[in-house]
Formats: sequence, structure tokens, C-alpha cells
Amino acid sequence: MSAMPRLCVYGAGAVGGHLAARLAAGGHNAVSVVARGDHLAAIRDNGLTLLSPDGDVTVRPVAATADPATLAPQDIVFVTLKAHHLPGEAERIGALLAPGGLAVFITNGIPWWWAQGLDGAVHEVAGLLDPAGLLARHVGGERTLGGVVFSSNRVDRAGVIVHAGFNSWIFGEPAGGTSPRLGKTVRLLAEAGIGASESPDLRREVLLKLLRNVSGNPLGALTRLSARQIGERADLRAVSSALRREAMAISAALGWDLANAFDPDSFKLPATGEVRTSMLQDALAGREMEVDALLGQLAVFARRLGVAVPTLEVVLALVSGLNDSRPQ
Repeated sequence: MSAMPRLCVYGAGAVGGHLAARLAAGGHNAVSVVARGDHLAAIRDNGLTLLSPDGDVTVRPVAATADPATLAPQDIVFVTLKAHHLPGEAERIGALLAPGGLAVFITNGIPWWWAQGLDGAVHEVAGLLDPAGLLARHVGGERTLGGVVFSSNRVDRAGVIVHAGFNSWIFGEPAGGTSPRLGKTVRLLAEAGIGASESPDLRREVLLKLLRNVSGNPLGALTRLSARQIGERADLRAVSSALRREAMAISAALGWDLANAFDPDSFKLPATGEVRTSMLQDALAGREMEVDALLGQLAVFARRLGVAVPTLEVVLALVSGLNDSRPQ
């Protein structure tokens, strides 16, 4: 990695915009962003603004584009697209990497690289998450790091990201363990004000976050209720707990027993009733939802392992139907 590494945030929306702004603010990195539409136009005209309890910044990336082919080869590409958009961008992501470059995938749910370094057909996810093998072919696990993020962000208006709270970013090698490249990436992020840490078992972190997402996200999309409104209803809390327990049973069958790390009946209500899950935001906007990464792949694991997940199967069917009903 060069003295001033070339860094690209591929998908500079809410989380990606937060990341790009912090990376660029220190002035020690050459940061480019891939974005689109009015958001891209605003970044080009006025820079990228991050409004945060930690302090507000406005930065001007060295390049802002909708076409990654116009960028120089990058040392690290931070990919913050939603899981269902990744296969269609695989070739462009791979072509953007410099020799020895890394793609760092920051996604919700089961990641496309899940089976990397694991034995057994039960772990295979390509059928849903990389159906044509494009990510494996054009990027590959050997050029990949994974990330799990706990950070509340939204695009307030074009070119402006609001960071409402939390700043925990956990990174790891797909094959597990630690490595010099993982350590360098985490240090680079920490120096930029990102609360970055590394995990030798990132899949455990993926599953811990998924236990929260598997219940709140689909229930928000199906009911149109905020996170607080869901938590205030005993009937919906019961459904949420059932989803969490089933996801925990799948995790244990996969080899990650999270019983001592997560209470499926614990509900911490947000301070405001306006917190909307990402799946609800997508549903309201008529956008495709992260059904397979958050729910579908878990159901596939359950079927392979013989784990009964009746609540998950029903919710998956309902959310899949809702997803298919959006305007095409």
C-alpha cells in the first residue's frame, strides 16, 4: 500500500458517505466515491458533508463518479452497496482493484463470501447471494475483507449525511484469523476517526448483528411501524422473539452458539419513534429489499440442517411477496 493509498467508497450513500467523509477529512488518503443521481451531482458541486455528534465536516473527494472505470486503480475499495446489487457490480469492482488491492465488503446479513475457507456444502451461499459466481470470479475471496457496522446514518438530502449515533465497525478475513492486511486496514480506518476493530471470527459478528436485523427489519417493512412502535406491542415482540430464537437455532447448528451472547427477549426501545429500519425505508421508497441476505439464506441453511423455523418461513414468504409487488 502506497504512502497515500488510493481509496474508493463504492456506494457513497448513508453508511458509505459517512465512511468517505471521515476518510477524506484527515487529508492523508486519496478518496474517490462512486455514487449516482442527485446525490452525485451535489457531491460534485458542493462536496460531501457529514453532520455528526463528533463534529461536522465537508470534504471534496479527489473524484466523484457514477462510472468506476474512469478511476485509477485503487488500493482499497470499500463496497457499501446492498447485497442484492453486488453481483451486477462484481466485474466493475474487480477491475477497479490495483495489483494487491483489497475489496472490503460492508453489508448486512449473510455475505457472499460466507463459504470461503469453510468445509461442507451446508455453508454454500452462491445460489442466492452470488448466483452466477460473478463475485467469486471477478473479485474472489483472496482479495476480500468483510465488515460489520453498527452506525446509524441517513442521507438527509443530496450530498449531506447525518450520523445519528454509534460508530462501531468490525472487520475480518473471510477465511478467519488475522493478517497484516487486515491490521493495516483497521489502523487506517481508526486514524480517520472510524471506530474500527478486527475480529478473528467475523462470521460470529455477522450472526450477532443478523439476530437483530432478522426480526426488526422485516416486521418494520410488513407493518410500516417504526422500531419503537414495534417494541411497544406485545404481539409483535412475540413474533420478533420467535424469529430471533429460530435464527439462534440456525446459528448453533452452523457452529456458532450465541446463547450466552444474545437475549432474544431483550428489547431496547429507540429514544425516538421515528427510527425506521432499512428494509422499511426501502419498502416505502419502492426499492428492492435485502430479502435473501437477511432472511432467505437463513431459511436455506435451516432446510439443509433440518432446523424447524416456522416463523421465519412465514415472514420470508410475506416479505418476498411484498418485495415482488413493488413497481417494476
